[in-house]
Amino acid sequence: MLFLANVLINMYVKFNLLTDAHNVFEKMPLRNVVSWTTMIAAYSKSKQQQKALELLVSMLREGVRPNVYTYSSVLRSCKEMSDVRMLHCGIIKDGLESDVFVRSALIDVFAKLGEPEDALSVFDEMITGDAIVWNSIIGGFAQNSKNDEAMKLFKRMKRAGFTAEQATLTSVLRACTGLTLLELGMQAHVHIVKYDQDLILNNALVDMYCKCGSLEDARRVFSGMKERDVITWSTMISGLAQNGYSQEALKLFESMKASGTKPNYITIVGVLFACSHAGLLEDGWYYFRSMKKLYGIDPVREHYGCMIDLLGKAGKLDDAVKLLNEMEWEPDAVTWRTLLGACRVQGNMVLAEYVAKKIIELDPDDSGTYTVLSNIYANSQKWESVEEIRTQMRDRGIKKEPGCSWIEVNKKIHAFIIGDESHPLILEVNKKLNQLIDRMVGIGYVPETNFVLQDLEGEQMEDSLRHHSEKLALAFGLITLPVGKVIRIRKNLRICGDCHVFFKLASKLEKRSVVIRDPIRYHHFEDGKCSCGDYW
Repeated sequence: MLFLANVLINMYVKFNLLTDAHNVFEKMPLRNVVSWTTMIAAYSKSKQQQKALELLVSMLREGVRPNVYTYSSVLRSCKEMSDVRMLHCGIIKDGLESDVFVRSALIDVFAKLGEPEDALSVFDEMITGDAIVWNSIIGGFAQNSKNDEAMKLFKRMKRAGFTAEQATLTSVLRACTGLTLLELGMQAHVHIVKYDQDLILNNALVDMYCKCGSLEDARRVFSGMKERDVITWSTMISGLAQNGYSQEALKLFESMKASGTKPNYITIVGVLFACSHAGLLEDGWYYFRSMKKLYGIDPVREHYGCMIDLLGKAGKLDDAVKLLNEMEWEPDAVTWRTLLGACRVQGNMVLAEYVAKKIIELDPDDSGTYTVLSNIYANSQKWESVEEIRTQMRDRGIKKEPGCSWIEVNKKIHAFIIGDESHPLILEVNKKLNQLIDRMVGIGYVPETNFVLQDLEGEQMEDSLRHHSEKLALAFGLITLPVGKVIRIRKNLRICGDCHVFFKLASKLEKRSVVIRDPIRYHHFEDGKCSCGDYW
């Protein structure tokens, strides 16, 4: 009778008839661990976490001990760390902490709730002989943007003799993407070849190559894919837009529609991003106004943000403010920052002051906005207001974030910060940079010192203009990378106007391709030109 009742519950669960399953369960005179676990797993899978936990408590009160499947099922649906801690105690009490499925579930839930260090503690409690747990811990760190740790764990896994599986490689690619480690990403690509035409891995590859600024590789993977889904198309469209190839992104969007793939809201974000980064105002308005009618997609914050950016850069600040006020929700700090960027481009100091104060209300610790506001007052020679802003920053312990640039050479990351003399080749770097500047001055280059005052990076002393962090990284790349190798630099803050001019000239003088990724977009410098068309 018990066996038949369990089969009946399982049947109802598989047909997603939870009410019927629960009715049978409640009427059972005798219930064993299978009965309880079937219902707990069903409620966990249907995201009814509270119900699953209540059943687990009732199960324990009736004296039925959970098994590994009970715990692994309920763990994955937890949303509160307190519940996870309670379950972890129960797992240890029942002596199930060494089970691979339980450990994997614990690692997954700790990572999901933003506690990767706790996940690592569970992982390190004993030596594992199962790839499932390795996949969980590497994925957990990559998921929490702990990309360095994810890569270290991957190396540990390889040294331990485990073969990289699809789940592992997907996480490794995510980590390479976050760190913009193209060389390591290409190494992962070699492992992926054996998973012939795997859609998930190919999508991750396209994303990695786009975000590392290697569009040729991204196009090659994309073109060779036999199967594409909405993620594939959206990733490639956004990648092209971020790298300054807006027209190509819009053409690809037309190809996507022709293929019969229906766009989602992320696709439209990529399309609007392409419009905003190329100043395509009419196209942007068309896609924004028609997205609901044509594709059934309601605009969200990201869509509004792209349009506000596009309108602001086009000099339509009044329209940008009007659109911001049309939003169904209160603008967040990100939206206000977008408008602040437009004010900076257009030189509208009055509106910029208002917007900056709005940002500070929402995010009192945003050092960048304080710096912008200080520069606004300095431009207007309001020195008392400048001192007031600086006093507020001192009182709140807010420091300007220094400009920092990273460059990958021989699979190692080299970081450069202005004024930091710790790099072992800093003397050679400075010598190379000074030689390059002298050659530029000889053909008419004049540092644009107005960016010293308005520089958002805190690299504001006039002497430091020639030694911004990305210039140091470029000089290092020139003396360490072979001729013909693309120099790829990542920067934590927006590239300033002087550096933009500098890199265009450097690419022509040195006959080198240089890619800079800043928080806003990618700049591909080649033969004296930039992919952004000087519109950023």
